[in-house]
Amino acid sequence: MIPPDQPKYVAWRRQMVESLISRGIGNQRLLDVMRKLPRHIFVGDTLLDRILYDVDQAVAIDCGQTISKPYTVAWQTELLDLHPMMTVLEVGTGSGYQTAILCEMGGRVFTVERQAQLFRKTKKLLSDLNYKARCFLGDCFNGLPEMKDFYYDRILVTCGAPEIPLGLMQMLKVGGVMVIPVGVGAQRMLRIFKDGEDPSQWRIEDHGDAHFVPMLQGRNF
Repeated sequence: MIPPDQPKYVAWRRQMVESLISRGIGNQRLLDVMRKLPRHIFVGDTLLDRILYDVDQAVAIDCGQTISKPYTVAWQTELLDLHPMMTVLEVGTGSGYQTAILCEMGGRVFTVERQAQLFRKTKKLLSDLNYKARCFLGDCFNGLPEMKDFYYDRILVTCGAPEIPLGLMQMLKVGGVMVIPVGVGAQRMLRIFKDGEDPSQWRIEDHGDAHFVPMLQGRNF
């Protein structure tokens, strides 16, 4: 259950959403969710609470990871074009903020995190907040062994991959969409439409520069 809010957070979120609108974010369901969801509860450091609502500010969390800046969260989520009851795989659970947004958007969310400490902490937080996301520990480079032969309508990757992970594309339904930052050094935000099983049938849109922590292999215990 989301805890009671304070007026300052309500005001900061309103300002945040107004800034997102001015930057071109137009998905009303997404804007309503971001206006509602207290971002600060996913970090827990009250010294950072005002910074957390700056649309261009990413903030460090445990295990050398970050909670993406609000604009990036909104940008990726809008590109994903998620509709209620769609299955969505999130790679990089992190703080759980993006996970909660996907849940609030009506997605059936499966999320994977490679940092064991962060995985345990965030899984508990999401459960305490009554989100039904299924959480897994792993890296997802070669798919998700625990969900073998399960396919997703949408895949959202919140860490930078050196190239398009074929293991993830195999888990995407035909007709599905993956949003992923790709590149070594300079990253680009790609939206990939899987119009068929053969890679020649995939449509790739380039949506510009991206800056994410790298997607790494292996679990970190």
